Amino acid sequence: MALELKNVTLRVGADTHIHATDLVLEDGGFNILLGTTLAGKTTLLHLMAGLEKPTSGEIWLKGRNVTGLPAQKRNVSMVHQQFINYPNFTVFENIASPLRVARVARKEIETRVEQVADLLRLTPLLARKPSELSGGQQQRTALARALVKDADLVLLDEPLANLDFKLREELRDQLPKLFEGRDCTVVYATSEPIEALLLGGHTATLHEGRVIQFGETAAVYRQPLDLCSAQVFSDPPINTATVVKRGDSFALDDLVSWKATGPQHAKMADGTYTVGIRPHHLSPVDGAPAAARVEGEVLITELSGSESIIHLKVAGQTWVSQSQGIHPLEVGATADFYADVSQCLYFDTDGRLVFS
Repeated sequence: MALELKNVTLRVGADTHIHATDLVLEDGGFNILLGTTLAGKTTLLHLMAGLEKPTSGEIWLKGRNVTGLPAQKRNVSMVHQQFINYPNFTVFENIASPLRVARVARKEIETRVEQVADLLRLTPLLARKPSELSGGQQQRTALARALVKDADLVLLDEPLANLDFKLREELRDQLPKLFEGRDCTVVYATSEPIEALLLGGHTATLHEGRVIQFGETAAVYRQPLDLCSAQVFSDPPINTATVVKRGDSFALDDLVSWKATGPQHAKMADGTYTVGIRPHHLSPVDGAPAAARVEGEVLITELSGSESIIHLKVAGQTWVSQSQGIHPLEVGATADFYADVSQCLYFDTDGRLVFS
């Protein structure tokens, strides 16, 4: 393994910021920390970097125990959400700064800075100061500084969050390519599920200082271990409701029912479950082969040029529908929606996934 956290915890006074965490990250591909604000993503990155020392447990990097080693003595690069560059340095000097600290020869510094500047399209900007750059150019400069160091561990703390949509899309597409073939472990923190899916690799879902699940990103999304992991990996929020299974059917609040026809359904005991339906599996258009009609009161409509996001009240709870096309439903009206029940997730009374 390239980076391993062994039973790592962090407590500050009476508060536990990171609960006992075991995590093994490998080189190649992205390792994503996915969670909402205050889930513990930045704190975990600080522990990995050596900016924080764990209360207990060990951190191993490239087969070496670095638990008590300060950040300056670890071969680590970190890119923050904010544009952190030296304001009095040129772009060239900003990128070259970690190499100069490491006393790399001047000629090699020039070669490596030129290579990474070309990669990130910064060559025409090398003589400028950060104040003369756009936000995207400043963040590319910070990324270049992280890349030029050839670090064993590269930590990216929501590096695209402060960029406009177009720049975010552009850099998100570039990032995996920038690290291809590099002998380093990349850890990327984000609060956006769509970003995790687009970057791929492996994802750890976090909630209140706990790593809930870790695995291949697509697998964690499709088969969350529990309801909490499913909620972390859903934006807009996953729709949930209590359902009762009786024989070969499910019933939601005696208002909606659908057949339990799959082989997995047959293994489920009769009783009460929580069903999870992601917003893009709930549509105002009856198009799914296995659809259950759900009647809801329209609360909010958000219409863009290509999709509709509709908030509705179902069985006393607020649900969200996300569908292609423009559906201008009237707020306050009662409308029919169609849930693709073949895509339902079922959780037991402890919140554990029964099957998907």
